[in-house]
Amino acid sequence: MRMSELAESTGVSVASIKYYLREGLLPEGARRSATQAEYDDAHVRRLRVIRALIDAGVSVAETKRVIATLDDPPARGHDLLGAAHAAVTPLVGDGIDVSAAEKLVTRIGWQPGMCDPRVLGSVAAALQGLERAGFTPPGEVMTVYLESIQRIARAEIEGVPTESPEAAVNYVVLGSVLVEPLLLALRRVAEQIASAERFGDGRPTTRTDGDVSDR
Repeated sequence: MRMSELAESTGVSVASIKYYLREGLLPEGARRSATQAEYDDAHVRRLRVIRALIDAGVSVAETKRVIATLDDPPARGHDLLGAAHAAVTPLVGDGIDVSAAEKLVTRIGWQPGMCDPRVLGSVAAALQGLERAGFTPPGEVMTVYLESIQRIARAEIEGVPTESPEAAVNYVVLGSVLVEPLLLALRRVAEQIASAERFGDGRPTTRTDGDVSDR
């Protein structure tokens, strides 16, 4: 297909495709003349990964990192997924103390070398935020957090496609960026349900002018 057809089939503008080609994110098409190139399904798949990363707010530099991993995939799929996670995980400051984070994630099976440092650093930053606020989740609540997140993670990883590196990265990126807000929203719904069951009469509430009140 020509570039215009590639743009039409993916919903990515010709200008964006040309930019990705210049940046080395998208491989060149097969040259048919000095001004024309042919693109195939591999370009379609790669564009979908690029767009998933860019639309998720991942920088061009980090996108290049993931793309480089796709072009030269590691022997272990685990390392490929680590690179995808690292690309969508905010960078924390250098020198952050991860000892408390390591102690916590040991409870869900962590061992040295299992996680990308950026991912572990994000746990450390979250724990430090809790400490600064003077808030410590009760021990039994933290146990539920860990048990629940381990079940979620195992179910998600069981669903990672294995037909291609692009499919695996796309699954992880979209799962990390787009599903996490859903998990947060569902948690809040579940908390309100649990609150109604414990403190209310368990009956549904009705919304009036933006406020929630008991019927």
